[in-house]
Amino acid sequence: MAALSAWFWNERFWLPYNVTWADLADRAPGVVYPKAGDLVTAIPLAVGMFAVRILFERFVASTCARSLHLHSDVERRAQPNAVLEKVFLSITKNPDSHHLDGLSKQLDWEVRKVQRWFRQRRNQDKPNTHIKFCESMWRFTFYSCIFTYGFQFLCEIIKCRFPFLSPKVLTPALYRYYMIELAFYWSLMFSQFTDIRRKDFLAMFVHHLATVVLISFSYANNMVRVGTLVMCVHDASDFLLEAAKLANYAKYQRLCDLLFIIFSLTFFVTRLVVFPIWVLNSTMFESWLIVGPFPSWWLFNVLLLVLQVLHIIWSYLIARIAVKAILRGKVCNDVRSDVESSSEDESSSAALDQTQTKMMKHAQKVENGTNGHCTATRSRSYITPT
Repeated sequence: MAALSAWFWNERFWLPYNVTWADLADRAPGVVYPKAGDLVTAIPLAVGMFAVRILFERFVASTCARSLHLHSDVERRAQPNAVLEKVFLSITKNPDSHHLDGLSKQLDWEVRKVQRWFRQRRNQDKPNTHIKFCESMWRFTFYSCIFTYGFQFLCEIIKCRFPFLSPKVLTPALYRYYMIELAFYWSLMFSQFTDIRRKDFLAMFVHHLATVVLISFSYANNMVRVGTLVMCVHDASDFLLEAAKLANYAKYQRLCDLLFIIFSLTFFVTRLVVFPIWVLNSTMFESWLIVGPFPSWWLFNVLLLVLQVLHIIWSYLIARIAVKAILRGKVCNDVRSDVESSSEDESSSAALDQTQTKMMKHAQKVENGTNGHCTATRSRSYITPT
């Protein structure tokens, strides 16, 4: 075990060539530097944070949602039907015309009725606005609190010329900041499998994994200045996104539009300007000139580049929402929303079904002779002169 630990913590991999682990040891009473063993604290803290989240969503966020008339009950449930339920669970949730015709004949139902049953059944499995509101309120509460707490470190880093190269004495406040952030992203990695599944599930999982590795890496190597800067840059826009979602779920459209504009500007500035120009410039180019690359240096910067690629992808998605908002006059559903179409789309589909049904009934009445002249005219039109 000792040999494995010595191989994993090899100084020539983790540290520059002129630095050893002894240089990062505590030099005097009261002077404490980050140690890799401290990272274990984040695991039980993540479990406790997940438990706090459950209690928060159940008693605080859920109460706020109900006060805004966001109820957790499904508005309309599909009537029980063993045949359709079996098809839904084992064959398809979106039957094509062939399946619809077969089920219509088997049950002696109209095709529209079968379609309506499957739409209502899909809606039962979709997360409702109440659940989305509770999740966003938890994230908003955490991001706003942690950004406010971490702002004190951001002001200090601004005064530092080379944040990548400056070792930092670990203060109790900085230790708490790091452990809470690390525990939160650990909890997100696990809760992502139980939360509302969104279209960018894989991208978010990669983001959380890269963030956990970067936080752990920067702490173990005493690169806490640049690590703190990366966390502050991300937290600056995250709480604005969750606030815009809350306003959208509560149907405060003007507030949602305003928050989305502020979020978009903050996101573009922090992720596409501050992050590459300040963070990546320091970690990739300034550090190369001063200490030169070393093995873990490559790992650290590759993970930062992964984050930057994700920033570009999400900037594209945000730009799409902004363009749609300009064209429609309001911010619509998030392109990161759950895979199923939104309830608004379902309502539109239902309205379209009703319209088409009325048109079909009207056409049927006409053909059956509701207007006798039309029927007679149609009959005479098929008689050809001899």
